[in-house]
Amino acid sequence: MSGMPKCPRCNSEYTYEDGEMFVCPECGHEWPKVAVAATDDRRVVRDAVGNELADGDSVTVIKDLKVKGSSLVVKVGTKVKNIRLVEGDHDIDCKIDGFGAMQLKSEFVRKA
Repeated sequence: MSGMPKCPRCNSEYTYEDGEMFVCPECGHEWPKVAVAATDDRRVVRDAVGNELADGDSVTVIKDLKVKGSSLVVKVGTKVKNIRLVEGDHDIDCKIDGFGAMQLKSEFVRKA
């Protein structure tokens, strides 16, 4: 059994092939012969220009944004520091001076 890999669960050397799988008779663990490629499920968020955004970035607002439920407006050029990316339609969580905690859409910001 020189060509067979050891069991990743119990480290047994008595593994055998069963179709497209390796099987360990001691613990019953099965795993594929061909290593499954790790898919990168990381969500990519881009700003209005196409730059990739990450947690902790600073961005600038590129359009006047009305604040829902009030008469306030976030003006063009407002700088937002230390953003956090979240799931959903509004994919940026941040705090804006004078407004407090808000959620923004990435299509209305540009990386600073």
